[in-house]
Amino acid sequence: MAYLDRVLDPPVYGWADDEGTLSKPTAKQLFKEFFKRLNVIKCRKNWLPFFSWFRVLILVPLVFLFIFKFFSIPLLIVFFVYSMIAMGTHGTIWHHRYCTHQAYTFKNKFWRFITQNLTISMIPEEIYVVSHHVHHAKSDQPGDPYNASGGFLYCFLADVNHQPISKTLSEKDYSRTVKLMQHTGVSPNTYSQYQRWGSVTHPGTAILFCLLNWSFWYAVFFLIGGHPMACTVFAAAAFWAVGVRTFNYEGHGKGEDKRREGTDFNTNDMSINQMWPGIVAGEWHNNHHLYPKSARTGFLTHQVDLAWYYIWSGRKMGIITSYHDSKRDFKLRFAQPYQEEKLKEKAGIPVQSPLSSSSN
Repeated sequence: MAYLDRVLDPPVYGWADDEGTLSKPTAKQLFKEFFKRLNVIKCRKNWLPFFSWFRVLILVPLVFLFIFKFFSIPLLIVFFVYSMIAMGTHGTIWHHRYCTHQAYTFKNKFWRFITQNLTISMIPEEIYVVSHHVHHAKSDQPGDPYNASGGFLYCFLADVNHQPISKTLSEKDYSRTVKLMQHTGVSPNTYSQYQRWGSVTHPGTAILFCLLNWSFWYAVFFLIGGHPMACTVFAAAAFWAVGVRTFNYEGHGKGEDKRREGTDFNTNDMSINQMWPGIVAGEWHNNHHLYPKSARTGFLTHQVDLAWYYIWSGRKMGIITSYHDSKRDFKLRFAQPYQEEKLKEKAGIPVQSPLSSSSN
């Protein structure tokens, strides 16, 4: 087995059936696995997914306070902007393009720390990064931790059911896992600590970091607008943390081929470019799967990319020292040939559909 075949903790229902096709568990099986893996009393190694969801649940009262006590149109606008744009764009900048794909580099650890903490912390880097490497290696295939063909719940519950790392990694495989995380600034457990906690991240470090991050941002927004403002922003963060768990189901066509000619040029999986995630978070998903290491994925004229604007601005200011930008290659290999084919088509010359041709 290759490393990426064994790095994640397989669910009890397995990745594939006896014939090698995707194992599609029932809702009952998914929820049973979900609650079993959240049980920290039975097994302390379940602490990381538990901690991830606990952060959401502890903010639910603030959601109700925002709705029933503090609600106003100005605060609704704040809620929308923070949940959709601020949290979404930061997720793309930090978790996606930097932590996973190292699409750009920072001048120093200080600017990395600032970027990491630009918003309220909601998702552990470890759960996102390691599993996302597997997702790209096995996209829409058995073993993809959020395979859209498995259904909505298969993706929505994936951060607990499918994304945590294996609890039985060898010392060599654990070292490889640590290397996937070393540039993020997350202080790793020793191998003996990993054997105790089942994670790269130590629970004490994770809890302390979360408390400091939350305390800082609550104080900032309290100074701006008191408890109503702080409550609204934290409620927005919780709303985003739940919503982002639905993205890969939507971003891979809900398990169906929804790719569009002239828009989705990657043909190796079912990822699609969606207008809303693209505009609010720079998440042009089909483009991203075409060029995973690109710091920009808004390649076409209409494809707004707020995450790229941050990275580009950071480079101009000197806080980011380098980045990968695949826009030029995309134009030469995909956009221009497609435009030329359309011109030939108008002239009555037979052409091959881009969705049937090979891609990067």
